[in-house]
Amino acid sequence: MLFIEYPKCSTCKKAKKWLDDHHVEYTDRHIVEDNPTYDELKDWYEKSGLPLKKFFNTSGMLYREMQLKDKLPAMSDEEKLKLLATDGMLVKRPLIVSDNLVLTGFKEAEWAERLRE
Repeated sequence: MLFIEYPKCSTCKKAKKWLDDHHVEYTDRHIVEDNPTYDELKDWYEKSGLPLKKFFNTSGMLYREMQLKDKLPAMSDEEKLKLLATDGMLVKRPLIVSDNLVLTGFKEAEWAERLRE
């Protein structure tokens, strides 16, 4: 299982502690130093069943600076994925990715259910 995080993010720290406390094995990946590629994002999006908007860090500074709230509705999925691949700070975090699971953001109840403690 891949745990993609921004180490300074408080939600990522909580999620990581939760994984450790529940003895969930994972490989850690820094989202800025190793930004997800277009192909990875496309794969995760298709596997997740989530709307593509769920992959955007809508509370991030970069999202606001780029005024993406107004621009995203007019963009194709292809354009959105290419944009996400340009900067890890645009991507919602933390992200959990395994063969059959993709979770965006940290919601303890959802993680407990989906990761089947």
